[in-house]
Amino acid sequence: MRDQLAFAGVRFAYGDQLILDNFDLNVAKGEFVSLIGPSGIGKSTLFQLIAGLLQPQKGEILLGGEPMANRLGQVGYMPQRDLLMPWRTIVENAALPLEIQGISKKQAHERVRSELPKYGLEEWADAYPTQLSGGMRQRVSFLRALLSSSNIMLLDEPFSSLDGITRMDMQEWLMAKWQETGSTMLMITHDIDEAILLADRVVVLTGKPITKPIELSVSINRPRSLVSRNHSGFLALREEIWDLLRSHRSQPSLGREA
Repeated sequence: MRDQLAFAGVRFAYGDQLILDNFDLNVAKGEFVSLIGPSGIGKSTLFQLIAGLLQPQKGEILLGGEPMANRLGQVGYMPQRDLLMPWRTIVENAALPLEIQGISKKQAHERVRSELPKYGLEEWADAYPTQLSGGMRQRVSFLRALLSSSNIMLLDEPFSSLDGITRMDMQEWLMAKWQETGSTMLMITHDIDEAILLADRVVVLTGKPITKPIELSVSINRPRSLVSRNHSGFLALREEIWDLLRSHRSQPSLGREA
């Protein structure tokens, strides 16, 4: 089976600031991959390249084994902040990508309303974002991203702004949604426990430029829960990742969040 996403010898720089050099990464269909690394190393740049907002200066990015310059319609993106439009209801916010795809407003709204029960939001369909909790807003953001594309989901620190209890609830919720949808998911996080808990594989990004990511498999059986954090394999992997990050944290910053 071909990988759903692949970086093949990718080079990218901002001016003379080299971010990636001969970078390779493969992600299988239905896989959950966590990306973790020091601030400013290039995690968000990777997402922008995957989404097609940036283009590699050398090498290729392949989707389903095929090089695609225009990837904007092939991936869903869930940012740190939900970016819901305050003047649109929950249905109207979630339906936006469907409307952009040319689906009529009536059909788009019907589709969203049929999905809302799965997210515990059916009673909030006609509410506005300010009426929802942080966790509920992120569920709307996830649904909107999923409706953009069910192929690949990019999650850019989606729970970083939530309080600790809500964040743990959302981690378990996301695990369930990933298994339900079968989507390929890549998540940026600075939380080592979160990276391990959710992923099949943790990719540690180090070096300036990034040339070879360090890929660590998570061998903890699924289904997982917060209790999985006490598993001996979890604790050992946490220490390994922390050692890798600690060995690179003294390196100077790139000067921008890349």
